[in-house]
Amino acid sequence: MKGLLHIILKHRYGVPFALLLFVVVNVGAGFVPLRFDLTSEKRYTVSPATVSLLRELSAPLEVTVFLTGEFPAGFRKLQASTQQLLSLFKQLQPAQFRYQFLSPGSSSPNGKSWGDSLLDRGALNINLTVQKEAGQSSNIIFPVALVSYGGQSQLISLFPGASRSISQTELNTAEALLEYQFVSAIEKLLHTTKPGIAYETGHGEPVDESTYQLRMALQGDYELRTLDLTRQPAVPQGVDLLLIVKPTLAFAESEKFKLDQFVMRGGKLLCFIDNLYAEMDSFARKPDLVAFDRGLQLDDLFFRYGARINTDLLMDLRCEFTYVQVGGTATQPQNEFLPWNYFPLLSAAEGKLRTPGYIGTRFAHSIDTIAVPGIKKYPLLISSERARTISTPALVSLNENSTVPDNALFDRAAVPAAVLLEGSFPSLFKNRASLAQLDAWKASGQTFRTASEKTAMIVVADGDVVLNEYIPLLDASGQIDSRGGMEPVEMGWNKYTRFETLTQGPAGKYFIPVANREFLLGAVEYLVSDPALAEIRSKELVLRLLDGPLVKEQKLRWQLLCIGLPLLLLALGGAVYQWWRKQSYAG
Repeated sequence: MKGLLHIILKHRYGVPFALLLFVVVNVGAGFVPLRFDLTSEKRYTVSPATVSLLRELSAPLEVTVFLTGEFPAGFRKLQASTQQLLSLFKQLQPAQFRYQFLSPGSSSPNGKSWGDSLLDRGALNINLTVQKEAGQSSNIIFPVALVSYGGQSQLISLFPGASRSISQTELNTAEALLEYQFVSAIEKLLHTTKPGIAYETGHGEPVDESTYQLRMALQGDYELRTLDLTRQPAVPQGVDLLLIVKPTLAFAESEKFKLDQFVMRGGKLLCFIDNLYAEMDSFARKPDLVAFDRGLQLDDLFFRYGARINTDLLMDLRCEFTYVQVGGTATQPQNEFLPWNYFPLLSAAEGKLRTPGYIGTRFAHSIDTIAVPGIKKYPLLISSERARTISTPALVSLNENSTVPDNALFDRAAVPAAVLLEGSFPSLFKNRASLAQLDAWKASGQTFRTASEKTAMIVVADGDVVLNEYIPLLDASGQIDSRGGMEPVEMGWNKYTRFETLTQGPAGKYFIPVANREFLLGAVEYLVSDPALAEIRSKELVLRLLDGPLVKEQKLRWQLLCIGLPLLLLALGGAVYQWWRKQSYAG
């Protein structure tokens, strides 16, 4: 190093050469960017699925971001993260990828302001209160972006929600979903054919208003239809995914045969199954119920594929609250909000389909996996570390809520309640189908298969995960609307605690906005789209907060280390350099 400095300083062209080298290196770095992502969650790394998708662009793709204006620190960070992500996209596909940031107040091509045009397209704006020296000011922002390609466009939300009270956790989640939001929109613009989803209705599955949020979640991006297996000779072509939600009637052998052969031809199954009859409505008549087997006759089918939904009830100390009568009389009941261990809050297992947040369930069961050659099993949803199961016939009593549960009984951890099965599945009807079944199947134009091509299915041991409840409609003041009416709550949300939140009741503190909708969308996307896109959705950024008391205790130490030490090293380096110059030029 000393010799290099000597050459640069002594040689006639040393300094100009050093300056030229500095310029060349910096210009070259602009064309060949070099990055090292040292974060454990790969926060600054674009996924391989994103790289592959951007390479498919054959025409210019334009992204217009409207997250501009005067923001608090959290939204400035979201804006900077969006800018950084789009610049990475631009580096991957510089010829076809373009982006810009525009003010919502600027004019759009249709003559309106961009803000009005975005509202017409269904965009949600946020009224933020910004603190200034002169007081507070209200600022309407549009945390949205418009992605355009081939004459079509997709509106995406950079911050899902429109609340004035925004937490750092929500902003962190929005930042984690940025890549997925953009990639999902680009994927829809590139691949315009919608996958087909059939909702089975022939076995007592709910078709009433409890499926409203399910339909709203799927019908925009998928061709959603209903299918009655009892009437159809086979699952029709064009159905990529068969959705079975909380059946209550038994499946005949002929109907299981149709399900089996749908899987054999590569079809995907997404099943939400209640093996036991246990409903909160039963408590309207008496304070306890006996949970009993529904007799769906699906056990042998799932067992053949590598899973067994147990005839038990999963209980967990991490659970929802429910509103129950704890005393009083029939005319003057005494009701309270109490934890209900039969409504476990499940979390995503490590691995595939990591859904941020809890998944709300109602009388869920445990699932066991069976060793089947060629089938890989992955748990998706698991209980907390303080769970238990009770076998059928199980007595469930409302009186359990009025007493503190015996914690010693809750000694099971990470009990699986949903599994993903992948591979080549063996047919349940191999060497079992009757000659009449095979002849009828052939007569309908179908080919009997004894093993499937590579496919996948997800089995969830609770039928209520994707259903929604209703609460009374509220007016602008937050009171029950005098005109009456009901409105749906989000999929899986607790109607009692949600109502308390909206009316600012004391039990609103128990409300947990569970991520059932996100789990459903992630599961569907994994099964019928590129599985890598679902993995992008499950990306999670860890919020690493400082320990307040420890920071206060070690404040001076870290100030000296981070500020004082660099200054000391700089002064020391300068002193050494001056000493070296004196020694070099002394003679």
